[in-house]
Amino acid sequence: MLKPIRWKTFLRDFIRIEVGFMLFGLAISLMIRGNLGTSAWAVLEVALAKRIGISIGTMTVLMGFAVLSGALIMREQIGWGTLGNILSIGPWEDLWLSIIPSVEHHLLLQIGMLLVAIFLMGLASAIYIGVDAGAGPRDSMMLAIKRTTGISIRAARAIIEVTVVTIGWLLGGPVGIGTLVYALLVGPSVQAGFKMFNVQPHGPEALIPQAPED
Repeated sequence: MLKPIRWKTFLRDFIRIEVGFMLFGLAISLMIRGNLGTSAWAVLEVALAKRIGISIGTMTVLMGFAVLSGALIMREQIGWGTLGNILSIGPWEDLWLSIIPSVEHHLLLQIGMLLVAIFLMGLASAIYIGVDAGAGPRDSMMLAIKRTTGISIRAARAIIEVTVVTIGWLLGGPVGIGTLVYALLVGPSVQAGFKMFNVQPHGPEALIPQAPED
């Protein structure tokens, strides 16, 4: 269930993936501070953080471990990058949120923040996925559902994100037009990031761990 560590390139991979996590945290923070709506998971995490009384970054870490637990129960393969994702993105969020002010009633600036966030999300995803150190906890859950149920990755992701954003909205999370814009544009943004960094995403047969031989 654990991806092997490539020790010869570990330091380079670690620096590269941490840059990806930093940009990921910045992207989420820009969406939160832009007040037009966030990604599905951020909607839930912001709502829970407010209700529990902890920082958004801390909630992101806790949510990551909770989701990872579910993926592990379904015997999904993880790597050191999976744990790095959980432990790094949340602290980066808290750092950026302490720097970036909340913006309201400045629509052009808010739209700009949203679009920059989506662009950065594409870059961050390409950098992170290109290291090939294991999927993040939320993607691990998506792959586990696809593997165990046989539904498509697109359907698995849709089920997860619709469920998450609905719960987050009911709890008072920041759903808005930006949530829809993000859902429509993040795919093309990630694809552009892949082309920019020449990342070759794995096919389904490479993404899904094979059952061990008897």
